[in-house]
Amino acid sequence: MYPTKYHKPADIDAAVAALGSGEDPKVLAGGQTLIATMKQHLASPSDLIDIRGLGLSGISASGGGVTIGATTVHAEVAASKDVHPALAKLAGGIGDPMVRNAGTIGGSIANNDPAADYPSAVLGMGATVVTNRREIAADDYFQGLFMTALEEGEIVTAVKFPAVEKAGYAKFKQPASRFCLVGVFVAKTANGARVAVTGAGEDGVFRHAGLEAALSSNWSPDAVAGVDVSADGLLSDIHGDAEYRANLIRVMAKRAVAAS
Repeated sequence: MYPTKYHKPADIDAAVAALGSGEDPKVLAGGQTLIATMKQHLASPSDLIDIRGLGLSGISASGGGVTIGATTVHAEVAASKDVHPALAKLAGGIGDPMVRNAGTIGGSIANNDPAADYPSAVLGMGATVVTNRREIAADDYFQGLFMTALEEGEIVTAVKFPAVEKAGYAKFKQPASRFCLVGVFVAKTANGARVAVTGAGEDGVFRHAGLEAALSSNWSPDAVAGVDVSADGLLSDIHGDAEYRANLIRVMAKRAVAAS
């Protein structure tokens, strides 16, 4: 075993200070990824900074948009009447009841797993990630597999979702893990359609320009049918090759639009 120091900071400033005190510190929110990787000895943080008691949980609606605190668990988002129904549906389909009652939105987007659900909603709706230092547009936040724009000592505190005219989400699950083989989040906004794909890209979540152009002209499942979805840059693994995932992107996009 390896030594790990546990911190229970009283406020965000103390959490940031604790982050700077260790050789390899990690922030602990829901722990659904971090604790599992520690158990498998794939991660050995010198310090764990538990942010669950910092008042970063909760959902508030204002001006047509919604702000969700970083430590808000998936189950709370799924049950909320304030969030868009597509976002509630997405949250309700994450993992199993245990995961949904422990995992957090902030932890999900900070980890940025390439098959996670939340990154597609954040990118698809054009949300804003709020940290202890600044606000980061979704288009600038996700930067590759398990990579984000977060800097040293920076902690996600909330996510701001703007109002959208319509939105929908559909995913094809890997039966054992319930992670996405392909998930597609679509949103009709005042500036046109946004389409974000998770589970399929070699570099993680991404927007699809062809689908966005088609849906901006005609918001309907039929508009998706003629869009070319290239297999270039898509994952190939034991669950499905790039061509299979390319086809699933089109299928999931049609289902997401139909559900919006």
